[in-house]
Amino acid sequence: MTSGTGNSDDWTTPGTFEVAPGVHRVPLPLPNDGLRAVNVYVLRDDDGLVLVDSGWAITEARAALDAALKELDCSLGDVRRFLVTHVHRDHYTQAVHLRREYGMRVSLGAGERESLAASMTPHRNPLAEQLARLRLLGAGELADTLAGLTGTRLSTGDWELPDDWFHDGQQIRHGERTLHVVETPGHTRGHVVFHDTGSHLLFAGDHVLPTITPSIGFEAALSANPLGDFLASLALVRRRPDARLLPAHGPVTPSVHARVDELVAHHGARLDETEAAVARGASSAYEVAARLRWTRRERRLGDLDVFNAMLAVTETAAHLELLVAQGRLTRSDIDGLRRYATA
Repeated sequence: MTSGTGNSDDWTTPGTFEVAPGVHRVPLPLPNDGLRAVNVYVLRDDDGLVLVDSGWAITEARAALDAALKELDCSLGDVRRFLVTHVHRDHYTQAVHLRREYGMRVSLGAGERESLAASMTPHRNPLAEQLARLRLLGAGELADTLAGLTGTRLSTGDWELPDDWFHDGQQIRHGERTLHVVETPGHTRGHVVFHDTGSHLLFAGDHVLPTITPSIGFEAALSANPLGDFLASLALVRRRPDARLLPAHGPVTPSVHARVDELVAHHGARLDETEAAVARGASSAYEVAARLRWTRRERRLGDLDVFNAMLAVTETAAHLELLVAQGRLTRSDIDGLRRYATA
């Protein structure tokens, strides 16, 4: 077992890292180069193991999780339950596959019902809803490119209902540890975080990430105002006692509050930039996204790979919808295209 927090220069380094007594961070590989890894947290007690998130259902992640649990003198058979923060593949699908083999309990936020139902639809293109939305947002060519990129790893066989659904305020006890379920819609409609107030830890999933901003608007069943939901959820977490940030992507950091403040400031500035782009003549989400800069490297939309370009357009749409809700812009749908204008 690797001691310490595992906060090296590369947080994706394989291993088992103790981040608090009885809590271990295990980075698992992903089948793409974007996020590079996802942190699964192992909570250990005499009654067995509880895991926060599970990883993507790929062979490499299964092998890495096997190896990590062996470092703890445990095995997958010792896992009693998966506490899943949200329904995205890199958090949920490995739990589904392992449950078929070992029978452990899998729990998910109740707000994910609609997106999960869509994902379970037989013979469905895994990005069906996103492709239709991209066309509405003026990104038809991008949608056409994405339409041919679904592979065997995106089968509907990765999806099943959980054993139970989380609700806000629920408490989960594991040994002497109590986790408080906090509904944090925004990244997805049913995203939840787990707050261990006794140990001052927040298992944050993708709600609060230490080095990147969580994507907004990438889900099958989209809410009317996902960015508004996200900012409200950030405010909710900010009102809770501060804690160490245990994110799904990135290193463990000392303060949830500090990172929440940075995220709020970022989106405030982004809203202003988005409004200014519309004032200068951009009218669709695609046109606005093309006028903005992306990632810490300040890239243009055309410099992004196709998947990240999709995320950029849908996130731009989320900012535009919040500006409409705030009365700063207006919106109209004409001939299958959504356009925005200054109010």
